[in-house]
Amino acid sequence: MTPQGSIRFLEALRLLPPVDRTAMYWAARLAFVTGREQVEPFDRVFDAVFGGVPRAVTVRRVPRPSPGAEADPERAPAPTGTGAVGSGSPPLPHGALSVSAVAGRDRTPTTELHTAGSAAEVLAHKDFAATEPGELAELNRLLALLVVRVPLRRGRRREADRHGRRVDLRRTLRTAQRTGGEPVPLALSRNRPRRRRLVLLCDISRSMEPYTRAYLRLFPRAAAGAAAEAFVFATRLTRLTPVLRHTGPSGVDAALRRAGAAASDWSGGTRIGHALAEFNNRFGRRGMARGAVVVVFSDGWEGEDPGAVAREMARLARLAHRVVWVNPRKAAPGYAPRTGGMAAALPHCDRFVSGHNLAALTDLIEAIAD
Repeated sequence: MTPQGSIRFLEALRLLPPVDRTAMYWAARLAFVTGREQVEPFDRVFDAVFGGVPRAVTVRRVPRPSPGAEADPERAPAPTGTGAVGSGSPPLPHGALSVSAVAGRDRTPTTELHTAGSAAEVLAHKDFAATEPGELAELNRLLALLVVRVPLRRGRRREADRHGRRVDLRRTLRTAQRTGGEPVPLALSRNRPRRRRLVLLCDISRSMEPYTRAYLRLFPRAAAGAAAEAFVFATRLTRLTPVLRHTGPSGVDAALRRAGAAASDWSGGTRIGHALAEFNNRFGRRGMARGAVVVVFSDGWEGEDPGAVAREMARLARLAHRVVWVNPRKAAPGYAPRTGGMAAALPHCDRFVSGHNLAALTDLIEAIAD
């Protein structure tokens, strides 16, 4: 493995968060494997470190030498106590360090890594509402690995670009002064790209509270280097951006406790139409939602008139660049958007995703960056 391969691997993990073993396998294989002959040793090393290769990948097994074969030091397999994952597992390539040799002889790191990887994979596909209190720390760590990428738009400021469509008159004249007014190539420019604003509207009613606490952990990642806003609503709208702006993923719980004191409707009823109207009138129409990516986290249970949800969603869709609706009930077998609020809002949404667990949040991230 070369230093360039390690750099490519780190860049791949930023673009493809390893929420499960399959994503980790392909990110590592695309970064490190440069030839067909390297696939077989790579699969063996991945199997030894992470406790198995994804089922969709066929691991080529190296036949063990027969008992009567002549011993060859160049082809001798690694001892089963250090290089093998378990019974029947292939040996590591000659010259490769075993996991046990790195971690120490008195430990079983292969089993520990296998257990940790399996636990993370199970937790990635576990519904947020079914998460145990002892799993919250690991869930927070996995949520911190997600990278939210907001699409770009053309800004008002301009920058130099040889392939631009507009002449930079000031720079062209400044260059002409150096040549005594002789004709010079025209200096071109383009609009400097900027990230679009990201707006999160999270339902904090009783049925959505387990999911909202996980969703709001995405805000510190989304606000890094981008204009992001966070709101919560149940019977009224509350802006949480000042509370969460300088909060890391590990401090979201403390920030939410402070916000809960200000939001008296936490774990209460739901007035989606009223909350959307308040957002459109106070914030959206003034420019916060104009050209932004708006994400609404709600199960669509409206306690009042669903017609108000349809009207306000239509207003929001006209202002925003894209509207994404996240409903964790969508993952239930046989689900259909028949509730009044969800049926009224769905025609005005560009994407409709579930986001009920960590693996499903990758669909949300793709919808935001689309």
